[in-house]
Amino acid sequence: MIDSINEFVRYLLKTKNYSSHTAIAYENDIRDFIKFYEKFKGGTVFPKDLSHIDTIGFRSWLADRQRRQLSHKSTARALSSVRTFYRFMVTTHGIKNDAIGLIGSPKVPRKLSKAIEVTDVENMQKAIQEIEGDNPWVAARDWALVTLIFGCGLRISEALGLTNADIRNRPDVLRILGKGGKERLVPVLPAVNNAIAKYVQLRPFGHDSKDELFRSVRGLPMSARMAEKVIEKLRHYLQLPDYVTPHALRHTFATALLAGGADLRTLQELLGHSSLSTTQLYTKVNMTEIINIYTAAHPRAGKI
Repeated sequence: MIDSINEFVRYLLKTKNYSSHTAIAYENDIRDFIKFYEKFKGGTVFPKDLSHIDTIGFRSWLADRQRRQLSHKSTARALSSVRTFYRFMVTTHGIKNDAIGLIGSPKVPRKLSKAIEVTDVENMQKAIQEIEGDNPWVAARDWALVTLIFGCGLRISEALGLTNADIRNRPDVLRILGKGGKERLVPVLPAVNNAIAKYVQLRPFGHDSKDELFRSVRGLPMSARMAEKVIEKLRHYLQLPDYVTPHALRHTFATALLAGGADLRTLQELLGHSSLSTTQLYTKVNMTEIINIYTAAHPRAGKI
């Protein structure tokens, strides 16, 4: 079974062009399922056994995950990983199982993080200067990162994946490599280019065209956790709510564009959503805000 899983992971990386992070998540989900079923069955599971697992086996695994208090979202993703693995096994080895098609995914509440007040984003610049006053290049880096995510609506992984070559000559449009290796074009505001240019000018290392744009204080590529810590520091310094995260900056970009009249298809393209239904969640958030404003401001709102 280990060979089949390894073959599947290579397929995700080489053929589907998935990121290593995504491939590892798939692998962990599948290993979790196989580990459970070996205990459930009472013996080693071989590839040929995959076709004989019935609905009781699959549902017992889902129940076991619930007992382990794993979230519905995590379990829904794990079930999706196992389904993808089965589709791979059908195509490559002719191993088919109809029972998994009868298993429904756990209901997952569809939520979006709250938008950050624009004034709070603006206040982050001064806060960064005060926090990193002794490290001008770090302060410039942190503000460039905040401005880039907020100004272009990037995922944190997309922002950290940019190289010096990507931002050479202050481009009007960035070519972003998003989830699943999908490319999209994102306009760049002058304020974003200005922040990045200042950072690049002050940065003490990482100037090769192939180097990642954002660097740690040790000169290594900046990690997602480092970026999250930047926002955490700002959140604590400015006493902002817990929902203020790098993703909330991206969400603020989306809600601002929607409120400004952007249509859903344009927003879908800018955010890199594969499905329009994901983008449509922003309309629900925006309508909630409109209703709240209406209820608070309309003189007859409480009389209807």
